[in-house]
Amino acid sequence: MSKEVIELLFPGLIDSGFSIMSPETPEYNCLAWTAGDTEAWWEPDAFNLGYWPSNAPREFSIDAYIKAYETLGYTCCENAEYEEGFEKIVLFVNSYGKLTHAARQLNSGKWTSKLGQLEDIEHSLEGLVGSQYGSVSIYMKRAGFR
Repeated sequence: MSKEVIELLFPGLIDSGFSIMSPETPEYNCLAWTAGDTEAWWEPDAFNLGYWPSNAPREFSIDAYIKAYETLGYTCCENAEYEEGFEKIVLFVNSYGKLTHAARQLNSGKWTSKLGQLEDIEHSLEGLVGSQYGSVSIYMKRAGFR
């Protein structure tokens, strides 16, 4: 996808800036990307088509997404501020309370996202806030991954 199309979908990235870091691929999504998995599409679908951690409920609920990341050592935290010695992720939720996206913080303090089947990008957190993904609702972190 071109930079122009990404900017059309996410106009907040125009002012905040972003970099495309990889080519498009349908192999993995944002949930997998934040978990460090580039081999599987993470999805809590009822038909077991996507990968989902066995200790997390296989349902489309905020609690199920939180539990999935808890299986990787993440715990909920208060904010997205960079903390040395921790890796943070955030979960975006739309106005209907549905999870729409997940992003992972980099050592630089910037964020990285996989845009569905599209590219991975490096961006500011506020760059993805808007009509496509909604807003950041949940903050999580785990120790020892920097």
